[in-house]
Amino acid sequence: MSNNFNKAVFNQALLGFLDASPTPFHAVQQMTDLLDLSGFQALDERTVWQLAPGAGYYTVRNGSSIIAWRQPTDYKGFSKGFRFTGAHTDSPCLKVKPQPEMLRQGYFQLGVEVYGGVLLNPWFDRDLSLAGRVTVRDTQGQLVSHLINFDKPVAIIPSLAIHLDREANSARSINAQTFLPPILGQLTSKADFRALLKQHLTDQGVDNLDAVLDYELAFYDCNKAALVGLDQEFICSARLDNLLSCFIGLQALLASAAGPGQVLICNDHEEVGSASACGAQGPLLSQWLERVLPAEVNRYEVLANSLFISADNAHGVHPNFADRHDDNHGPQLNKGPVIKINANQRYASNSETSALFRHLAEQVGVPVQSFVVRSDQGCGSTIGPIVATETGIPTVDVGVPQFAMHSIRETAGSDDARNLARILQGFYQTETL
Repeated sequence: MSNNFNKAVFNQALLGFLDASPTPFHAVQQMTDLLDLSGFQALDERTVWQLAPGAGYYTVRNGSSIIAWRQPTDYKGFSKGFRFTGAHTDSPCLKVKPQPEMLRQGYFQLGVEVYGGVLLNPWFDRDLSLAGRVTVRDTQGQLVSHLINFDKPVAIIPSLAIHLDREANSARSINAQTFLPPILGQLTSKADFRALLKQHLTDQGVDNLDAVLDYELAFYDCNKAALVGLDQEFICSARLDNLLSCFIGLQALLASAAGPGQVLICNDHEEVGSASACGAQGPLLSQWLERVLPAEVNRYEVLANSLFISADNAHGVHPNFADRHDDNHGPQLNKGPVIKINANQRYASNSETSALFRHLAEQVGVPVQSFVVRSDQGCGSTIGPIVATETGIPTVDVGVPQFAMHSIRETAGSDDARNLARILQGFYQTETL
């Protein structure tokens, strides 16, 4: 049976997870910490794996994608298939370029590259910080990577005053090359960004540094995640798409008892097409299957008896823009998770997998909504169709409804995440699909 996940406890843990995860690297680190506390064993892809029935494991690729799972409790359990939940760790953002230093009008700025489909307007006039992964050479000549987080406001992208841009509210377009470089301070000569990173790492207690060789860094909004509304009906935060689903899937997995094979996979690079070594279109899942399935087990029997729930947030109907939705398919916040359907296979849901998800929701008393894009609009996509295409696993696309997808700050309902976790926990413990 699924538990109810105390709402206050669940949401406070969610807020903490969001605040501690400014980049995919930090999100995966948070997830591994929680898995370690729950007795899951870390496995290195470079070693031979020894797997025990009913035991929990996880493996990480690139520091930004993770697969966590429990083995079936017995050998016959493989024939029942796996219960998969999939999400993604990345969010649209502004990433620092390799040679970013700019000195203009006495202001020190960094050149940035737009990652994913960023809603750019909300990035102006925000207190921004910087986080990610830095790879260094130490004094022994070894290459070592460190997570870095300035964890305080270090930059801002000021708007141009309305007096200098009279059409800003009616006809403004944003040039990503010239409008977006954040201001970090005032200098008389161009700074060495790698030297600044080295000093920051030294200040954080990293010893024996020789040089910063490279980095993957992104700016993020310093504003903390919060419960908002007269009755705290909403969760507002950066990166709800899709760290919300990562947290939901992890909580469901950790709360489940051992039984059938239970898997959570959270891939990086979904926002840019998933085509990478650690993305959903890459070999991570297929290689994992090859290592986990015993040689005697028929791989195709296992996959055919499995279900993949692709969890990625859905567009809630905005009260100021209700006409952007199909009249019969405008999901509301706090009215239950959403099944996402598209006739052109932008989502992988079909009548059978959708019905199964509805059945799982009914078992724990959670309502379900549907989303279909207007017939005169294009439709986004998820890792669901990619997984279904690559593996043949029956798949359903679902998600928590939200506002302002791909903004620097997004909004979801404070009931929906917990309710989706309840469904997923019941799914993980379902013996037959």
